[in-house]
Amino acid sequence: MSFRSDSKAAARQAGGSFKTVEAREAVAGRLADFLQAQNIQIRHLAHLKTAHIEQFATARREAGIAVRTLQNELSAVRVMLRAAGRERLASGLDNKKLGAAGGSRAGTKTAMPEERFAALRTAVQAKDEGVAAVVDLQRALGLRAEEGVKACKSLSTWERQLTEGKPVRVIFGTKGGRPRDVSPGDSERALAAVRAALAIWKKQGGVLINKPNEKEAMTRYRNTMSAAGFKGKEAGHSLRYAFAQDQIEHYRAQGYSREEARALTSCDLGHGDGRGRYVESTYSR
Repeated sequence: MSFRSDSKAAARQAGGSFKTVEAREAVAGRLADFLQAQNIQIRHLAHLKTAHIEQFATARREAGIAVRTLQNELSAVRVMLRAAGRERLASGLDNKKLGAAGGSRAGTKTAMPEERFAALRTAVQAKDEGVAAVVDLQRALGLRAEEGVKACKSLSTWERQLTEGKPVRVIFGTKGGRPRDVSPGDSERALAAVRAALAIWKKQGGVLINKPNEKEAMTRYRNTMSAAGFKGKEAGHSLRYAFAQDQIEHYRAQGYSREEARALTSCDLGHGDGRGRYVESTYSR
């Protein structure tokens, strides 16, 4: 067994959602690549030493990754070590000593103003109308990218739910596979986005982005968004920020307290009612 296969096996053994395990396996592969590049010839996690991890952390910092990203990667390494029975080593990996202290959980995006959104959306429409439909759904319902791309499976249901004045149930592509209900403050905008997407879905034979599978559809979405100008602080996730701000204002206008408004918005975003303060501090930028 190679170090790569051993560490990836530990990444899977540690459990978690599909996305969590996938991200952990990616870190395992990155660590294996680093060890190979340094000609550090070990075959099992049992042979990994603190010095190896310190060198890996240094290399990642020099590569220019953000502190929060490095913290997440080191957390994945700890989880893999614990899964392999290396609790003592895992517990001794201090972020400060590894140069990964600090960092902020504040969002890196900003809510996109409507005028800027209209301009970038027009650029997307010129490249791919299916991606433009996903963009509209993201802005109207606060969807993540994958949720928007996979929305084609739920469009008919969403149209019925919105028409009946009910929350939209987001099922596919959610983080951790956890379905959630979204109660859009601007229900007319949401219904218009869903119906426009439905029209494209019918025209393209049951998909929004005309690719043979979801993986290629996601790639097409990312490339189109980047080429149109949705990148950096104005990446697609900034549409979720704008939706969150609208939701907080909507709930406040209905008479909810600030704490209630941000808790309800947190639920709409899929974070649960206990993360309202985090949502407000992160998305109100």
